[in-house]
Amino acid sequence: MSTQIKKLLIANRGEIACRIIHACRELDISPIAIFSEPDHKSRHVELADEKWKLDGQPGQAGKTYLDIAQIVEIAKKAGADAIHPGYGFLSENPAFAKACIDAGIIFVGPSPEIINLMGSKVESRRAMEKAKVPVVPGTTDPVTDPEIVKELGIKYGYPLAIKASAGGGGRGLRVVKNAEEVEAALAGAKREGESYFGSGEVYVEKYLDKPRHIEVQILGDKFGNLIHLYERDCSSQRRHQKLLEEAPAFKLDKKVKDKLLEAAVRGAKSIGYFSAGTMEFLAWKDQFYFLEMNTRVQVEHPITELTTGVDIVKEQILIACGERLQLKQDEVKQNGHSIECRINAEDPSRNFMPSPGTITEYVVPQRPWTRLDSGSYQGYQVLPFYDSLLAKLVVWGSNRTEAIKRMKLALAEYTIKGLSTTISFHQALLDNEEFIRGEVHTGFIEQEFMKEFKAMAKPQAPAQAPVQAVASELEKSLKPARSFNVEVDRRIFTVNVAEYVSAASESNTGKTATAVKEAPKALVSEAASPSSSSSGEVRSLMNGLVKQILVSEKDKVTVGQKLITFEAMKMETDVTADKNGTVSSIKVKTGETVNANHLLMVIE
Repeated sequence: MSTQIKKLLIANRGEIACRIIHACRELDISPIAIFSEPDHKSRHVELADEKWKLDGQPGQAGKTYLDIAQIVEIAKKAGADAIHPGYGFLSENPAFAKACIDAGIIFVGPSPEIINLMGSKVESRRAMEKAKVPVVPGTTDPVTDPEIVKELGIKYGYPLAIKASAGGGGRGLRVVKNAEEVEAALAGAKREGESYFGSGEVYVEKYLDKPRHIEVQILGDKFGNLIHLYERDCSSQRRHQKLLEEAPAFKLDKKVKDKLLEAAVRGAKSIGYFSAGTMEFLAWKDQFYFLEMNTRVQVEHPITELTTGVDIVKEQILIACGERLQLKQDEVKQNGHSIECRINAEDPSRNFMPSPGTITEYVVPQRPWTRLDSGSYQGYQVLPFYDSLLAKLVVWGSNRTEAIKRMKLALAEYTIKGLSTTISFHQALLDNEEFIRGEVHTGFIEQEFMKEFKAMAKPQAPAQAPVQAVASELEKSLKPARSFNVEVDRRIFTVNVAEYVSAASESNTGKTATAVKEAPKALVSEAASPSSSSSGEVRSLMNGLVKQILVSEKDKVTVGQKLITFEAMKMETDVTADKNGTVSSIKVKTGETVNANHLLMVIE
């Protein structure tokens, strides 16, 4: 298939970059990969036609995959006609979309104005209210005063949700159960909003008791044609991050479903939306409320693709090319049931503790009804700088019961060793009676299921090979002919080099000449979040960012008291004291990036 796009740069990494490359191949588009230095052996780099290295190091504000100016500059140098942002990173950044357009490059997504409008939860609520789409009771104006939040608590009743206006994916969200929690929650939501999205603006809404998270996939072209591809249930979450999704939504009343789908299309049309997008709702009893809109492709798009037969990423690219939608609403049907399990590098028995490291064994399920979207492989290093998603395991069945059975079989065949994963969590969840009955809500995992899971699960202890052993294996695998990536003006070329060793020199010295090799870098095997030790030293157990220091020197602290808010693999973790004492010294500053085993503070 020929399009006006001949070369497309993918401003992303990991599995979604691989997914976009596959779509490019079908459309006869040449894919261009960008990568940070630690990502040089990533699968998306291997699959692309061109590879361009990003200057800067992960953890530096605005660098690598968030560096708008650098990415646009590379796109121009590479002669790219278009840029696809994937999800995360710059995918919902209106300044990035505008920079692409200003450079004469097609942005695969909606207009900067639409991204800006729907990126603000305050403005998007106003837009949906105007389109007569139900929204959760709350404010449409930003809130800065804790007293206003307390007044809303009296008006609507607790719990309340304080949300960063520009937030998403659970970032910048705090739930308050009483007036005493308001001030800390308000400050936390503002801080996360500023850190992740560059805006500390927050708003408040009623926190619904045991709602379901139902979202509607939509596609719209630039000629006003817009359709839905039905709904997904994304209620299985922890820390407001989705773990398992399914389509269609099980046991969703047909009248509610029809109204919800109609409202999603009406709301999207009211703002002139085009490209792929998702309207998210909370379904509560026989009502539903608009939550937010994601103006990009979603992580969970495969389950919609399997139940409708529509390739969402291809359609997204064609729409960006100016093509009209070829599908009519009455031509889109839901067929069967699909489930997606997010396989993350986390230990669910340790509160989903991040687990970066090296995959020492990797065996994927081989079944005709299974789809695996992943950039992982044996020997792949899971980096601590990015999110923990390793793969999306997706199955299809003629009905939900069959899909559950097939997912259980696929999970049993999926082997990942060398680090902790969420495979055991998904296996337990699929056996849970409440899940089987479809009685899942957004709080089910944390409030109910995890108690059961932790009671039967043992902490995972991934066995990382010692650095010396890894180096030894690398030496054994060396061949006379080797491939090297050569960088020329930041573009990467692959060069095959045959190493020549003189037989005479070998016989004379009794030793074989060896090439200079870079020693493998050690990664912390347990990949835990920071914690304090019995010695009083509080150290980081992995690479990460100091988000907030909650105590000062000479402060007295008690067991369990929060000391530092630490971020690793896009997850915030509270470092707590494991002993009573006095903070004698603090060795880090807010905003500082630290390595594994870095001394954070000392308690005496």
